Amino acid sequence: MSVAASKIVGPQRTEPAASAPTLATISALTAGVGRVAHEKIGRIHQITAQAKILALNALIEAAHAGEHGRGFSVVAQEVRGIGAEIEALARELETQLSGHIDELGRTVGAMAVQARGERMVDLALNAIELTDRNLYERTCDVRWWATDAAVVACVAEPDPAAAAHAGQRLGVILSAYTVYLDLWVCNRHGRILAVGRPDRYPDARGASVANEPWFRKALALPDGDAYLAGNVRREPRLGGAQVATYCASIRDGGRADGAPIGVLAIHFDWEPQARAIVAGIRVSPQDRARTRVLLVDADRRVLAASDERGVLTETLAFDPKGGASGVAHGASVTAFHRTPGYETYEGLGWYGVIVQSV
Repeated sequence: MSVAASKIVGPQRTEPAASAPTLATISALTAGVGRVAHEKIGRIHQITAQAKILALNALIEAAHAGEHGRGFSVVAQEVRGIGAEIEALARELETQLSGHIDELGRTVGAMAVQARGERMVDLALNAIELTDRNLYERTCDVRWWATDAAVVACVAEPDPAAAAHAGQRLGVILSAYTVYLDLWVCNRHGRILAVGRPDRYPDARGASVANEPWFRKALALPDGDAYLAGNVRREPRLGGAQVATYCASIRDGGRADGAPIGVLAIHFDWEPQARAIVAGIRVSPQDRARTRVLLVDADRRVLAASDERGVLTETLAFDPKGGASGVAHGASVTAFHRTPGYETYEGLGWYGVIVQSV
């Protein structure tokens, strides 16, 4: 696996071209048609009103003319009738056209809301899917390195020379895989025998992790093909850094079916990698200030946030209730997508979430 493949990079989706027609454009055009129709029908009303006045004046003059104005009176009556028909037609046109334009506006508005919601769900999926693909690599790494001859020998033959050799081996791995803070080789009693960065983290080597939940679960893994994907937490032995710890059991002889003799724990440097994901999601510039891109765990605890607020301390108010994906409308619009997993990594029930203020 190349070094580049082990790093989290931002999403590569492109935005639509600025000149592409949008529902907002259609909505604006619909509103424009409504204004033009209103103006022209208003003008028709003005003209028919003037025609009525002219017809009335003609009738008055015809009456003054007596017998000589009778023919003119007939024409005035016809003009008056035509004006009334035109006015009735204008009213009918105004009623029907106004109704259709209003309905078109509502339809376009609903389509815009739906399209925006679908776009936000896509962004939420993009965030969690990118996370899954990168964390899948962590599960491959830990199972691979747990079979390394130096790692197995460190646990099988616990002596200073074996521990030093394993530590050197871990250091070589860390020099190539920069997304890890440290790698620990632990014996079956939970004692850390070898680390990859003893100078940077002097409190790790020799410490006991026997009571750590991740260690106990890892020691109980059924075989060498299984792994433990830990939730994000702060590790005090690594300076309180945010880590996602992945574990595999070290087996006798390095065989998948060998007896468990220890645990390899690899500590993924979560914070900068997760920040790269949430900051890289392609939110449009006009929406970015009112949008939060989040990664949350199965308990709705915020694991990463594009505004860097509430990480590992905030619980998302919105509850997806185990749903795979969807959009909720309220004081803000919340779109979510549950982890789909990747290859043999099933995910931990995490979600990608997009919260956008209205």
